[in-house]
Amino acid sequence: MQRRHLLAATVASALPWRAARGQGASRILKFVPQSDLAQLDPIVTTANVTRNHGFLVWDTLYGFNQDYAPDPQMAESHAIDADGKRVSIRLREGLKFHDGEPVRAADCVASIRRWAARDPLGQMLLTRIEEMSAPDDRTILLRLSKPFPLLFYALAKPSAPVCFIMPERLAETEPTRAVSEIIGSGPFRFLPEERVAGRLIAYERFVDYVPRPEGVPTWTAGPKRAQFDRIEWHVKPDAATAAESLLAGDVDWWENPTAELEPALRASRNIVMEINDPVGLMGIARFNHLHPPFNSAPIRRALLGAVNQSAFMTAVIGADHSLWRDDVGIFPPGTPFANDEGLDVLEGARDLDKVKREIAEAGYGGEKVVLLAATDFPTLSALAKVGAETMRGVGIEVELVSAPWSELVQRRARRVAPSEGGWSMFFTAWSGLDMLTPGVNQALRGTGERAWFGWPTMPKMEELRTQWFDAPDLAAQQALAGQIQAEAMRQAPYLPLGQYFQPTAYRRGISGMLKGLPLFWNLHRA
Repeated sequence: MQRRHLLAATVASALPWRAARGQGASRILKFVPQSDLAQLDPIVTTANVTRNHGFLVWDTLYGFNQDYAPDPQMAESHAIDADGKRVSIRLREGLKFHDGEPVRAADCVASIRRWAARDPLGQMLLTRIEEMSAPDDRTILLRLSKPFPLLFYALAKPSAPVCFIMPERLAETEPTRAVSEIIGSGPFRFLPEERVAGRLIAYERFVDYVPRPEGVPTWTAGPKRAQFDRIEWHVKPDAATAAESLLAGDVDWWENPTAELEPALRASRNIVMEINDPVGLMGIARFNHLHPPFNSAPIRRALLGAVNQSAFMTAVIGADHSLWRDDVGIFPPGTPFANDEGLDVLEGARDLDKVKREIAEAGYGGEKVVLLAATDFPTLSALAKVGAETMRGVGIEVELVSAPWSELVQRRARRVAPSEGGWSMFFTAWSGLDMLTPGVNQALRGTGERAWFGWPTMPKMEELRTQWFDAPDLAAQQALAGQIQAEAMRQAPYLPLGQYFQPTAYRRGISGMLKGLPLFWNLHRA
């Protein structure tokens, strides 16, 4: 009864909006996201669904272009002097937050500090900042102890967490605690009063947003021109319902159609299917390093021998080998830091009896492992099911905990033992952009309780990563990337499960879709 009343109130609240603006459905884009939006603050989580929400609501100082390089976005210009140790960034005029307040350099300084506390590149940047200040409302000044050539890349990168610009009063929130309000700086305004958990997330065009005046939109760079007055995210209970809604024209765009439903979508003349992300997604199985049995590096390392990447990828995306790759290591194939170091353990036939002997010799004592499976995230559910079969195949006792992704992201933050409501392993997929370099790959951090969920301690990995930041050229960086991958195969902070390319599906007549992430500016309906 309460849900019906809430839905009725939501519909009623939408009617005045349409009447006031005199707009019909052509000015509304309806989108089916990969999952419900469990967390609204993109700094406290690495969930891509929150990152995608973030790009609707907030803007960034720098954008990321099709050449994987930074371009000024909210920044008008910058200057570097004192041998790279003094950087000043000048803001564009006319920038506003959704509450009508101007965007000031002080807001940017606070936002950078909060983001940097959570981000691998940002954390390295913080070790080199001697001073970061706002001499005036449009100038950000950084004084560094040593040059940081990746500064603009760090401020532009679209991998989570992203350096979104928030009001200073909100950016001063502890980086591990969600902000109390969603006050954005981007092209769309979040409508909290219309949110229905598990059903609807709504946004409207921010009329005072000022796009960059020049350039061509690519990825997250260039002018962000909102063509739709309203964006609605419609969360569907299952893939079949999402497909039916798209085929019927009740929604315009489904982010991640599942493999078994793709044939029906491709058969419709009204649906366009395409791959927008050229670097794909990287599946991983993340260990909890704090509790047995996966606090043992020999056990984790032995399990690499059980990984059949083709089985994982087929379960996720289907048998079409053009949509996935196996024998994949730490970095996306075809990108600058991909290499073959240590990958022999992933190649060839799988010998599960051998792996079973190895984990026994390494000290596996029959502990039950708790695997987390997202019921409303078909790709992650598929990874979890194959993962559970793999673990059982080498003699590990498995408890598969199935729940919505919004619940699992809360459980994975718990550091208690699996028997006390914690976990042993969860499955996720990172965008290839999130794993492009040793600097952005959060799953490689080895800083213990300060590391990403799973909390590995890997001093050698941290040493190699620091060397990578200081490498003098690309060749030296690539050599270190090989050492980093070899160390990852020794320590096994996670199991690499392969790379896949996720098609997206949308109604014919929608045009202007950008490559890379699900982005909502530049889109229009013919």
